[in-house]
Amino acid sequence: MDATNKFNIYPEQIPSWLMDWIPEGGGYLIGNLQPAHMDFRFFTLGNLWSIVSSLGTPKQNKAILYLIEAKWDDIVGHMPCKISYPAVENEEWRIITGSDPKNTPWSYHNGGSWPTLLWQFTLACIKMDRLQLAQKAVSLAEKRLSIDRWPENYDTCSGKFIGKQSSLYQTWTIAGFLTSRIMVENPQLASMLFWEEDYELLEICGCAPNKSGRKKCSRGAAKSQILV
Repeated sequence: MDATNKFNIYPEQIPSWLMDWIPEGGGYLIGNLQPAHMDFRFFTLGNLWSIVSSLGTPKQNKAILYLIEAKWDDIVGHMPCKISYPAVENEEWRIITGSDPKNTPWSYHNGGSWPTLLWQFTLACIKMDRLQLAQKAVSLAEKRLSIDRWPENYDTCSGKFIGKQSSLYQTWTIAGFLTSRIMVENPQLASMLFWEEDYELLEICGCAPNKSGRKKCSRGAAKSQILV
């Protein structure tokens, strides 16, 4: 018999900040899924690559980009893009990071902003026909990166200041920006870097199995699956 709640998820586990934060029509893939603990933070890198690599369905991919657009000040702010949202703070920060001074709230890997994520965001936007959203992010980064001497990361909840331990003249920051500029000016080049959806595979993954094996469903049904 199939489990009705195989991931052991209950409404009480969903944090109150998420209920207030997530927009109608938005969604994302959470960072981990296990019975003992679920991390409901939004991890930008994993969600962008779920779009680029077609790990997500078209509906899921649209929901992820819609979430980023709707929560632009939180995930992009002054510098694209925040590596995770929200930052872990107080006792949770002490437990998870061991009071790591490098990963204080809204810094480095704890909610810091990393310009190298820009090219991956641009790629995901172009794949989903959201070129204007990518252009908005590139224009934002263009105003600051060279003036700030191409830092590795930015601090604060809005990504306003260069990271307190950030290295400068970082190759991946420069390369990420240049790649983004090239792609927004020549969107057709982006197709070399992303995967198109394999709808046969989506049928296999998106349709529930029955006692005799995989349950057959239409490609339209496979496209509509969303597990956010």
